[in-house]
Amino acid sequence: MTRTRRFLGAHESVAGGLHTAFERIRQVGGTALQIFTRNQRQWEAPPVSPDEAREFAAAWAAWGDYPVASHASYLVNPASPDDALWRRSIAALAQELERCRSLRIPWVVLHPGARTGSGLEEALARAAACVDAALDMADGQGELPLILLENTAGQGTALGGALEHLSGIVALSRHPDRLGLCLDTCHAFVAGYDLRTPAGLEATLDGMDLARLKLVHVNDTKGGLGSHLDRHEHIGQGSIGLEGFRAVLNHPALAGLPMVLETHKEKDLKEDLENLATLRTLLEDSCRDFEKHEYVFQNLINGF
Repeated sequence: MTRTRRFLGAHESVAGGLHTAFERIRQVGGTALQIFTRNQRQWEAPPVSPDEAREFAAAWAAWGDYPVASHASYLVNPASPDDALWRRSIAALAQELERCRSLRIPWVVLHPGARTGSGLEEALARAAACVDAALDMADGQGELPLILLENTAGQGTALGGALEHLSGIVALSRHPDRLGLCLDTCHAFVAGYDLRTPAGLEATLDGMDLARLKLVHVNDTKGGLGSHLDRHEHIGQGSIGLEGFRAVLNHPALAGLPMVLETHKEKDLKEDLENLATLRTLLEDSCRDFEKHEYVFQNLINGF
């Protein structure tokens, strides 16, 4: 039997420098990483310096041949009908793409935004035009990362609660080859997609272009099915539950994708360790053996 390589990790802080995220993900034995390249709640952000890029590359190489993604700023609203905010979002997204190109990060996760009073068709068109303009603005030396459109909890006027919103943006884009998808389990569940059983997961995935799916956010949820409450919970302690995550981890279309936690943690990262350990117990036997190998390898590197 061919074993699928597993990538389980977390979103980690870059406090102290971008390269320090690798120290944190190694501490928890993770084999996938997501970061913010700059403060996610500030518009103004400097480019990546040559020293930052060198330190980041060296730390990544020391960690291993594992995937890294960036999450774009929460301030970016690609669907905004407000021209000033929309243009500011274009510039911020273009700068994020440029930073990730400097760091050789292949994916930028992006929320599709909120329509805030505009109609759905107009909002989808605005979101696609924003993504296209950012890609055009950032076009320069070297290949740009893919933009991964993330499904959302569907609260308020946010796009992405319905998976067809994401496919609609892709269909309207002039650069569909630069667009991928990120599936967030918490967001999907509270938007009404029941991931608690293999059948429910299968029905959810039927609504996605799986060829574009590159990353999974594995988050349990404090909210109920269809509640639109975007509150992450630790694995197995929320409404999705352990059997739901067993289905996610072992689905053939998802098993080889990087999966990262976005759950609350303290500075000692104990919660990441516990959540990753829980996820590993849910892997099918053949996959668990491979992930155990990766985990032991990380612990040897870390000197555990």
